[in-house]
Amino acid sequence: MAHRHINIPIKINLLKMNNKVKKILITGSSGMIGTCIFEKLLEKNYDVIGFDRNRNAWNSSLNRLTIMGDLLKKEDVEKIPTPIDMVVHLAANPRVYDLVVNPDLALENIITTYNVLEFARKNDAKRVIFSSSREAYGNKKEVISKEADVDIQRCESPYAASKISDEALIYSYAKCYGVDYIVCRFSNVYGMYDQSQRFIPLMLRKMKKNEDIEIFGKDKILDFTYIDDCVEGIIKCIEKFDKIKNNTFNIAFGKGSKLIDVAKLIKKNLQSKSRILLGKNRQGEVVKFVADISKAKKMLGYKPAYSLKEGIKLSIDWYAKSDGR
Repeated sequence: MAHRHINIPIKINLLKMNNKVKKILITGSSGMIGTCIFEKLLEKNYDVIGFDRNRNAWNSSLNRLTIMGDLLKKEDVEKIPTPIDMVVHLAANPRVYDLVVNPDLALENIITTYNVLEFARKNDAKRVIFSSSREAYGNKKEVISKEADVDIQRCESPYAASKISDEALIYSYAKCYGVDYIVCRFSNVYGMYDQSQRFIPLMLRKMKKNEDIEIFGKDKILDFTYIDDCVEGIIKCIEKFDKIKNNTFNIAFGKGSKLIDVAKLIKKNLQSKSRILLGKNRQGEVVKFVADISKAKKMLGYKPAYSLKEGIKLSIDWYAKSDGR
């Protein structure tokens, strides 16, 4: 994905796949992944509309194609124009620890997914791509996780429970109502359009100011995925949907990195004077995770291109150009 601001014309060309015009709805379209996939699909001449309760802070031209509303409210969901051929459901309360503090946010994730599935069922939008999470795997002895390794008894947090519940709803709607799906389990996506409290953007902001940073878990190892690789995985799911539908895929880089090593890499790149402080693992968080991406490679042709070293450099460059908005 090109790292440039894209002005979207109001008039949109339509792309035909399998002799059918595809109109795609993106929920959570003003978020990090949502903005990137929105731009990429429009570049490819798909007919796309967004849905979000927040206006897009990064690309104002997307707001003209975005329905403002709350997926918790059925009356807002009814604002979505039909027909819709495919839903890319990204909207969620995403921060694991935030949902430990306030589990009501996990319930919201389940309700919004239910409302999206009901929209799909009632409006014959029989293709749904869902953004799930590595949190579904929990903490297990093996660091590397395949798609079949989910065990609900390892559920570590309300956030993980919400994603597992969402997946269960999706699988049931496929069986009961013929709503086909692809579930993408993401892992620590980072890069442009992110001003959240996620690990990498938080480290970038703090280290730029030479502030002390704290890492919760000195041995914590996670799989970090650069945004362009994440978006490429979603695009491949869209393009190959009818051939590979009703599957679940790990969309990640496929290699693990210690959080302390990631922090040191950012510190070196920024020439920061920040101190790195080590704390204990926080309640509800997965401690070690690396994705087995062999299924995505085989069935999707997915091939992540950006190492952590490359992705961090690109992220720093983008934040510098955007002035960290």
